[in-house]
Amino acid sequence: MPDAVVIGAGPNGLVAANLLAAAGWSVEVLEAQPEPGGAVRSDRGVHPDYVTDLFSAFYPLAAASPVLDGLDLRAEGLRWSRAPRVLAHPLPDGRCAVLESDARDTAASLDAFAEGDGAAWLELCATWDRVRRDVLGALFTPFPPVRSGIRLAARLRAADGLRLARTLLLPVRRLGEERFGGEAARLLLAGTALHADLGPEAAMSGGFGWLMSMLGQTYGFPVPVGGAGALTAALVRRLERHGGVLRCGEQVTEVVVRGGRAVGVRTAKGEAVPASRAVLADVSAPALYTRLVDARHLPGRLLDDLHRFQWDFATYKVDWALNGPVPWTARPAATAGTVHLADGVDGLTRFTAQIAMGQVPDRPFLLFGQMSAADATRSPAGTEAAWAYTHVPHRIKGDAGEDGLTGRWDRGEQEAMADRMEHEVERWAPGFRSRITARRLLAPPTIESMDANLPGGAINGGTASAHQQLVFRPTPGAGRPETPVRGLYLASASAHPGGGVHGAPGANAARAAMRRRLRR
Repeated sequence: MPDAVVIGAGPNGLVAANLLAAAGWSVEVLEAQPEPGGAVRSDRGVHPDYVTDLFSAFYPLAAASPVLDGLDLRAEGLRWSRAPRVLAHPLPDGRCAVLESDARDTAASLDAFAEGDGAAWLELCATWDRVRRDVLGALFTPFPPVRSGIRLAARLRAADGLRLARTLLLPVRRLGEERFGGEAARLLLAGTALHADLGPEAAMSGGFGWLMSMLGQTYGFPVPVGGAGALTAALVRRLERHGGVLRCGEQVTEVVVRGGRAVGVRTAKGEAVPASRAVLADVSAPALYTRLVDARHLPGRLLDDLHRFQWDFATYKVDWALNGPVPWTARPAATAGTVHLADGVDGLTRFTAQIAMGQVPDRPFLLFGQMSAADATRSPAGTEAAWAYTHVPHRIKGDAGEDGLTGRWDRGEQEAMADRMEHEVERWAPGFRSRITARRLLAPPTIESMDANLPGGAINGGTASAHQQLVFRPTPGAGRPETPVRGLYLASASAHPGGGVHGAPGANAARAAMRRRLRR
């Protein structure tokens, strides 16, 4: 009988299993899919000569994470690579907002848009340098982050903390308007805020845009050499080296509870897998509480709150094998790993407003990845393994474009949406479509079928909006990995601190399980 059963072999489940196994626990990880990794996987499904990341691709949070750093995955063969430029956002007039790898270079590029914007950027960087250690400590530890929180509060008092707190609460549009005279810096902040589901007018989007921009400025947007799957492979090797067991193709259908305590799980094949100490669930909060745990073991208030759980935006993704580099009109975009495509901050506002109204955007904001620019091993020399994703509503009421998309996502609708995205790329890179050798379409239902933790392609485990963060994540008062069932811990992105590949929810759950055992 293993000490612990971990449900799900996504990054959080594998981090949790690694920490437990390294502490001497016997651990068994059960994964429903035929392979581990969850949203951290790669394949050659678009073209045999091209490595494509299925879901997540760039990992600034992984680079900054003390959790992953503590696992020393370099010893397991993991290597990181970075594009020459971190991020680019072309403008309609041919200019380009660029997040360079050096803050001074970023500042110089911003001054070309508005004199003084470079100094304002360096001021944001200086603030980040003062509080970075404690911000990351607070972000990657269980809520409430007592030690890091105390240190951060002390630093904020010394650094005019109320003004900084106000800055972090601002919508990113307002933050950009207050700090910068030109459009470039405003676009960098607003585009990175939309790596979550935070539009330009959302509260705290300024803080999220600042955080992601500063992570990019400090760590870059790194990628695992050889594909996202290399990160998963390193986690699996470490787990197995410490005696952990991974079983794929094993869907868990029930958490077995006796006497108010989780004592194991049952699989779709009817197998009972006992756990003598703990069950850790790297699944979404709605899946755990409405499908895996019988309602009689849960408080009615929790189940009622889950009816108000909000997912982040649905996602539509296209992967491409290109026979040459993307022909960007704005030349700096050619050497950036990540490229944002939208008609300014107003275009981002229009995009999120259409989603809020239940409409498929007619000019979708694209987050475009150039993987070969970041890691030359991804495709043959002179070619590019590229992808782009955009967001759509979960419940589609209409189409702001001319294709009449309804959300059925049959083959015709999938092709039409992919064409819409490609036409958008063509606006910034004329001739792009002529370089497509092959493409793969990942509509929201397809993404969900490949990873049940991404319902409709919701990639962050629930909205990043303020009403579902900290003590409100996943429901009010449930900001820690412990659940109402003894010995059962929530170890997914539905738990604090939320989405992104950093391992914190898994680490928090593992440490909570170990603390509980020590107290007994």
